[in-house]
Amino acid sequence: MKQVEVTILGQSYLLACPEGGEALLQAAVASVDREMSGIRDAGKVKARERIAVLAALNLAYRLAEAPRAAAAPVESGESRTHVEHAEASEARRAAAAQVESLIARLDTALNEDGRLL
Repeated sequence: MKQVEVTILGQSYLLACPEGGEALLQAAVASVDREMSGIRDAGKVKARERIAVLAALNLAYRLAEAPRAAAAPVESGESRTHVEHAEASEARRAAAAQVESLIARLDTALNEDGRLL
């Protein structure tokens, strides 16, 4: 495992990352940082921990919406092959696993940060 330093909402974190996964981790970090910054910048939530939870819920909700969006062409009458359907299902499972892993990493990093609020 490689150690990668990232910044989320102005706070640095040292995260473990599998070899070759740096680009994916950086993309995920950018997504989380954008989401958390948007919540913070809206001005209604100030506590870092609450911002992190809301951001995680927003991202998880979008991920949960993905299967419905992927199924929409089938429901609208467009046909998909069995292989296309299987590939889409596998991609959703992989994305869900990645999000769960990133949420766990974020939870760990936030728990190690003595300045959560």
